[in-house]
Amino acid sequence: MNVELEKIIFAKLASLEDEVSHLRQGYLIVNKRYTDVLVSLKELTANATEAAKRAASAADSAVVAAKNSAEVAKLAADHSIIEAADAAARAAGASAECAMEAAVAAASAAAAAAAAAAHHAEETSVQAAAEAAAATRRATDAAAEAARMFKSATASAKLARE
Repeated sequence: MNVELEKIIFAKLASLEDEVSHLRQGYLIVNKRYTDVLVSLKELTANATEAAKRAASAADSAVVAAKNSAEVAKLAADHSIIEAADAAARAAGASAECAMEAAVAAASAAAAAAAAAAHHAEETSVQAAAEAAAATRRATDAAAEAARMFKSATASAKLARE
């Protein structure tokens, strides 16, 4: 009876060893996938942050274009060049629209960075999401400034017609 009991115990131990081995292999696979996901999230956060920063820069450039267009519209209105004032006002409007689109792009990128940071609670991801949010704020401010320049250019063009 002892021999038979030993065989049963050894068979159970062998079975448990196999099961532990399978569990270990499963853990290694899951761990590898988890690591890959973390790397992907880190890249997503970095890319989204870069996109937000570039969108903010685009909005800043659109503001410069809108300011220049508004100035041209004012100068043209002062010298009664109605067509030039109208063209400058249209350019300011297009610049304002670009700035708004850039602000929307920055907001989308910031949202992506924030989502990635939420899934990947690492300090660099959280910092990147904060940078993306700051870039969104910059782009939004630029869009508002471009809209003011468009309004000024339109007013100058209207004055030229009168």
